[in-house]
Amino acid sequence: MSKVTDAALTERRKDDHIRINLEEQVQFPRLTTGLEQYRFLHQALPELDLAAVDTSLTLFGKRLNAPILISSMTGGTERAQNINRTLAAAAQRAGIAMGLGSMRAAIEDDSLAVTYQVREVAPDIMLFANLGAVQLNYGYGIEQCRRAVEMIEADALILHFNALQEAVQPEGDGNFAGLLAKVEMICRQMDVPVIAKEVGWGFSEQAVRQLAEAGVDAIDVAGAGGTSWSEVEYYRAPDTHHANVTRAFADWGIPTADGIRYARAAAPDLPVFASGGLRDGVDIAKCIAMGADLGGIAGPFLKAAAESDDAVDRLIWELATEIRIAMFASGAADLAALEQNGLLEA
Repeated sequence: MSKVTDAALTERRKDDHIRINLEEQVQFPRLTTGLEQYRFLHQALPELDLAAVDTSLTLFGKRLNAPILISSMTGGTERAQNINRTLAAAAQRAGIAMGLGSMRAAIEDDSLAVTYQVREVAPDIMLFANLGAVQLNYGYGIEQCRRAVEMIEADALILHFNALQEAVQPEGDGNFAGLLAKVEMICRQMDVPVIAKEVGWGFSEQAVRQLAEAGVDAIDVAGAGGTSWSEVEYYRAPDTHHANVTRAFADWGIPTADGIRYARAAAPDLPVFASGGLRDGVDIAKCIAMGADLGGIAGPFLKAAAESDDAVDRLIWELATEIRIAMFASGAADLAALEQNGLLEA
């Protein structure tokens, strides 16, 4: 396949993903995040001033006002460019972190770099570049990883692991053999932190341990319970046979709550990002209480960005306020206390 054809295919897939996520029902049919199985112990006498509750943290040397991550979603098309700039500008106003979607499109076609470049509107945010880990088996190496980071002036690089998605895509890249050694090579050579991220099916304890030993600097568990990418690919299937295959995996994956526990057990010293089906600030607070450092949300931000700048600002305000109130009502003055207090089983 020529470079032009390959780039065009990638761009078309990006537009498909945005459209499907906005227009179709792509949630897990039955599998949940597992967060509903936990609750906070309410403190009627928190002995705290709500206004003084501290939701801030420092990650990779940067201060964030709240443990909120706008999770990686898109890039590579004009529509994606507008979404990324809207989200980044809101992240700048709020002082939170943001990841960009897979940057393979811009690696293959330099003209698409602008669809990921958001520093003009977000000069100070914690910003993550993003490439598919499997591309290390298809000609990518340290040069492409550094280009992705430099292209957007990123603070860290996400390597995303989407084995099931690649497997159900007719055009997917399914060779994950020998990948761990190449991930280790990238971790050793990169000048910025490397984050290992799933895309909605979660990491097992074994996978987290392997990645930690390979040298990754953080784990984004991206568990099951939110958007099912096999459901997304169902709507892209070229025929009934492929559609039947993707639909069979609609409830596949490791729930987000389990993923946090696995990550904490296997890599207790690494930052953990919780994502996958988080819907409000209470969910994020639960994840922090379970040991995560950030809570990532994608789908609600995509829908808000498609609506307006104000809708994104409102969503961030709601999430941050819900986190603060959950901390206050459970007697946690800061995020460390929130984790120390823990959760009860519902």
